[in-house]
Amino acid sequence: METVASVLETVMIVSFGVSWPLNLMKAYRSRCTGGKSVLFDYFILLGYICGVISKIMTRTYNLAFYFYFPNITMVTLDILLYYRNRALERAGKP
Repeated sequence: METVASVLETVMIVSFGVSWPLNLMKAYRSRCTGGKSVLFDYFILLGYICGVISKIMTRTYNLAFYFYFPNITMVTLDILLYYRNRALERAGKP
């Protein structure tokens, strides 16, 4: 049963991970924050970090564990893009 749970967790993390590059490209190209919630990104980031801590505490270094890190990186980039886009909007740059 542990193997099935591990596979399902890995599929979940990979599924989330597939959407982040698309989101990053949209944020980079649009140069705006309209419809974006940075608070949402912070909660997602917190969830990923808690997932990593959980894996470390239980010493469960399965495949899912390693997929948390690219997701954390992409969410962090999304947060940084939000602040870049907000600065561009405030400066009046399209």
